[in-house]
Amino acid sequence: MVEALEAKKLKEHAKLKEYLALTDEVIVKKNGRDWSRDAFDLTTRVLHVNPEFYTVWNYRRHILVHGIFPTRSVLCTPPEINEILTTDLSLTTAHLKQHPKVYWIWNHRRWCLENVPVGPTEDDPDGWRRANWNKELFVVERMLDADARNFHAWNYRRYVLASTPVQRAEQAELTYTTRKIEANFSNFSAWHQRSKVLTSLWDSGKLDIKKSKEDEYELVKNAMYTDPGDQSVWIYHRWLVEPGNDYEILRREITSIQELLDEQPDSKWCMESLVFYHRLQLRNHSSRLTDTDKQGIVQRCLQLLNDLQAVDSPRRQRYIDLSTEVQKLA
Repeated sequence: MVEALEAKKLKEHAKLKEYLALTDEVIVKKNGRDWSRDAFDLTTRVLHVNPEFYTVWNYRRHILVHGIFPTRSVLCTPPEINEILTTDLSLTTAHLKQHPKVYWIWNHRRWCLENVPVGPTEDDPDGWRRANWNKELFVVERMLDADARNFHAWNYRRYVLASTPVQRAEQAELTYTTRKIEANFSNFSAWHQRSKVLTSLWDSGKLDIKKSKEDEYELVKNAMYTDPGDQSVWIYHRWLVEPGNDYEILRREITSIQELLDEQPDSKWCMESLVFYHRLQLRNHSSRLTDTDKQGIVQRCLQLLNDLQAVDSPRRQRYIDLSTEVQKLA
C-alpha cells in the first residue's frame, strides 16, 4: 500500500513538472510574439491539461489571427480557415464535457463562430456559417440536457439564438423553455429565458398578452403548489404581476397565495409574496380601498412580517424594517 501511494505521488509529481515546463515554454513563446504552428500546437497541449488557462486561449487566438490565417507568403484559403475553426470548435466541445462552466472555453467557441469565413460558394455565402450555427444550437441543448441549470449554457444559448444567420422561431424557444420548466420547476435560468421570449413576443404583437399571461399564471401556480419553497417560481410570479396595476389580478393572486399559505403555514415565500403584493395594493390602488380596508391590509402585513421573523430569523432585521415601511402606507 505504501509503495503504491509513493508511486502515485511520483507520477503526479512528474505530471506537474511536465505541465510547469509546458506553461513556461508557452509563456516564453507568447512574450516573444511567436505566431508559428509549433506555438499553436503547444497551446493545444497546455489546454488539454488545463482548459481553464485563459491566457493560453487568448494566445491561441492571436496565433490564428497573426500567424496561421495570414502567412508571409500566402493567405490561408477560406476552406482552410473554416477547417481550422471547425477543429477548434470540436476541441472546445471536448473540454466543455468535462468543464461545462469555464467561461474561457465558451468565449473561445464564440470567437470561432464569429470568424467563420464566407462560403463555400458565391451562391451559398452563408453555408459554412449556417452549418456551424445550426450545430451550435444542438451542442448547447446537449449541454443543457446534462445540466439544465447551467447558466453559462443558458447565456450562451441566448447568444446563439441572437446570432444565427437563420433565426429560430420564438414560439419554438417558448416551447423549449416549457419543456425544461416542466422537467424541473427549480430551473431559474429556464424561467428567466421564458420571460425574455415572452417579452419579445408581446412587444411584437405575435402573442396576445392577456391570454398568454393567464396561461403563465396557471403554469406558475402549478409550480408554486408543487414546491412552494422554490425561489425561482416566486421571482417569475412577481415578474408577471409587476407593476401591479391590474387590481383584479392582484386580488386574485393574493387570494391564491393565501390559500397555499393555509396549506403550508411555514412557507417563507408565501408570506413574503403576500406582503409584497399587499404593499402593491396600498401603493397602486389606495383610491379603491376604504380606510378600514387599508388598516386591515396593514395589520395583515405586520402579522406576516412578525411570523417571518420566526421562520426566517437570519433576516429578522429586514422584516422589522419592512414593518416600519408598511405602517407608513396606512
